[in-house]
Amino acid sequence: MAQPARVLVIGGGIGGLAAAAALHQRGRDVTVLERARSLEPAGAALSLAPNALRALDALGIGDEIRDLAAWQGDGGLRTPGGRWVSRTSAEAAAARFGGPLVLLPRATLVDRLAALLPPGAVRTATAATLADPGERTRPARVTTGDDELEAELVVGADGINSRVRGALFPSHPGPVYAGFTTWRVLIPLPGAEFASHETWGRGRIWGTHPLKDGRVYAYAAARTPAGGRAPDDERAELLRRYGDWHDPIPAVLAAARAEDVLRHDVHHIAEPLPAHHGGRVALLGDAAHAMPPTLGQGGNQAIEDAVVLAHHADDLPAYTAARLPRTTAVARRAVRVARLDMADNPVAVAVRDTVIAALSKAGPALFLRGFDGIADWRPPYASGEAQAGTRDRERT
Repeated sequence: MAQPARVLVIGGGIGGLAAAAALHQRGRDVTVLERARSLEPAGAALSLAPNALRALDALGIGDEIRDLAAWQGDGGLRTPGGRWVSRTSAEAAAARFGGPLVLLPRATLVDRLAALLPPGAVRTATAATLADPGERTRPARVTTGDDELEAELVVGADGINSRVRGALFPSHPGPVYAGFTTWRVLIPLPGAEFASHETWGRGRIWGTHPLKDGRVYAYAAARTPAGGRAPDDERAELLRRYGDWHDPIPAVLAAARAEDVLRHDVHHIAEPLPAHHGGRVALLGDAAHAMPPTLGQGGNQAIEDAVVLAHHADDLPAYTAARLPRTTAVARRAVRVARLDMADNPVAVAVRDTVIAALSKAGPALFLRGFDGIADWRPPYASGEAQAGTRDRERT
């Protein structure tokens, strides 16, 4: 016999947990079904722009996250030799967007989001399959091994290779390779003092950012064939590609161990989905609109999705109408930035750096202008309104 559940969230990443928290605060009975054995995230750190922080304000934890995170913005764009092409400041970013851009470990955000849920709401080591998306007069059905669960709403937050998306839109081509791979490192680096930077070379980039807890988050990206791996280990691969770049890159590589380095090919959804919902199922985050990481907006857009979905949980076409145009535009901008920062033609690289330097001298840095129309987003409800919605449900 089917066991009823009001909302089932498939996937316990940042987007899934944020959606679960937002829906729980609006009085929904929420269960998160996560395939992995724990909620420990695979990524290293996460950049949050003011748009995502405002969404976290709506969940009531925005200020807590700001306190735990390091402000970004003091630094800018450099060449591999160390020359500054463009400079920015945290104060300028906060003034432009009405709040800071911050950086913190992914695990910190996951922990804070999970803490918003009641005990027992998260079921790990639970592989879930969408059996029936349902319709207005029929609940959706999800299977988990020997169990079958019914739901008024199913949230597909199961990542870039989403099986929920495949069930809703079987003819969609799905994600495609973006043409480059990424490496990420999160390590302690005692005594290091440096400004945050992103460094653009020929078909390669590197970024280094200090965290508030004393660790350093570094990432790299390079044009490579899909599926490649280092012949020895990925730290050695980073040394070959970036070992002669400016400080503090050599110091980061010297402090890192082979097991500290994560490598992942970058895939994205090049063809937008026809909708972010079907039947009683809504998609969010990478399941709906996976994008290159070049704007740092993948997780940010998932958090936006979460609070908007909670606002439109009873009207999924309205959710699609609110999210599909925006996420499509952000994803396309991320693709354009990827073409720019991953350029490998020497003439194009020289022209790129010259133009960026000239534009930066003429006005706000390119880094900040890249967030115009993105970081100024505001959620459909403010902090406290979700909890008020819960109280209203309880009174009725």
